[in-house]
Amino acid sequence: MAKKKQFAILGLGRFGKNMALTLEDMGYEVLGVDKDENIATDMAEHLTRVVSFDIRDARALEQVGISNFDTVVISSKNLESSLMATMLCKERNVPEIIVKVIDERHAEMAKRLGATQLVFSERDTARRIAAHLVSSNVVDYIELDAELKILKLDVPAKFLGKNLIQLNLRAAHDINVIAIINNGQTLVPPPPNHIFTAGDKIFVIGTYAALSKFERQL
Repeated sequence: MAKKKQFAILGLGRFGKNMALTLEDMGYEVLGVDKDENIATDMAEHLTRVVSFDIRDARALEQVGISNFDTVVISSKNLESSLMATMLCKERNVPEIIVKVIDERHAEMAKRLGATQLVFSERDTARRIAAHLVSSNVVDYIELDAELKILKLDVPAKFLGKNLIQLNLRAAHDINVIAIINNGQTLVPPPPNHIFTAGDKIFVIGTYAALSKFERQL
């Protein structure tokens, strides 16, 4: 049996707290760290382990075994603390370092110091809301990079009663369906002869330009 991934969340503000609680609810072991002892105390009964220290403290990070974690999420609101923790995790060979950033300057510095993934929480929330506003079909989306994203959609009405062969989305819109959820079952890869019915959800991948054009035509 594969070893279950372990996570450390450095900074238990709103974002860090929700991330930690979600991972715990999913059955993973989570270490929570926050400089505020009151916050640490409040979270102690909800997480696998919670400790209170300044995440700029290299010795404290070593004492909790930060190098043993598969993923560290750094969600401090303090720029210096965030960047220092990123560097310290990189020096200790943490495989995945996810940093919540406040702006492009923070993002660039975090990336140079070793962040493997950046999260713009306010920006990403705004984009998700905008996506819902402009298209009633959009359920969620995932950015893969500056040019590519995945949309999760309620199956459009124009798809009902048709399959992927008939729709030929690659030729018509330069996009691809990579998964279908039908009656709670996820179909990966999606069967080309699956007939779309009401309630289906689809995952579509493409460039921003192609998906934006596709959304406008729904």
